[in-house]
Amino acid sequence: AAMSRKRLQQLTESLLRSARHFNRKEVERLIKLFNTLATESRDRFAAAAGLDRNMFRNILHCTFGMMDDMIMDRVFRAFDKDNDSCISVVEWVEGLSVFLRGTLEEKIKYCFEVYDLNGDGYISRDEMFHMLKDSLLKQPSEEDPDEGIKDLVDITLKKMDYDHDGKLSFLDFEKAVRDENLLLEAFGPCLPDIK
Repeated sequence: AAMSRKRLQQLTESLLRSARHFNRKEVERLIKLFNTLATESRDRFAAAAGLDRNMFRNILHCTFGMMDDMIMDRVFRAFDKDNDSCISVVEWVEGLSVFLRGTLEEKIKYCFEVYDLNGDGYISRDEMFHMLKDSLLKQPSEEDPDEGIKDLVDITLKKMDYDHDGKLSFLDFEKAVRDENLLLEAFGPCLPDIK
């Protein structure tokens, strides 16, 4: 069922307040795009009204060039605020507002949320190891390829763990990124590339 004009207007008004980085036309377009995608999703899976994990990952992969399964999964979770395994139109527009045009502050929050794999408010050594192990090319000559990753985790902690507790709190992460913006995606690409 197509969205009524009135419903579209109400939704647009509401989203203009919460997704501040888009103008009216952009919000309307994103709602329409969402409805098209959600309809496709429903036709394929007869799921609830929204984007399921597969559909969303497909968008991340095809539109934003994301490759890493674990990161895509975490991005899905960051968008899915109410944790119902489905991305609603509001989650879609608000999520894209930060994803595409967020302030540094918003992006720091978002990236931290993606990297905090178990949601305990810290990025632990294990979590770093887990995310970084796919980012290094393994050398055939290496005895233990995990050694290089452990070294990388140590270097990362030296650089980013300001309170020296062996894990990154949000404050550690925020301070490190403010000092050096390139660290925003230190544990894997979870934002769209410049294109």
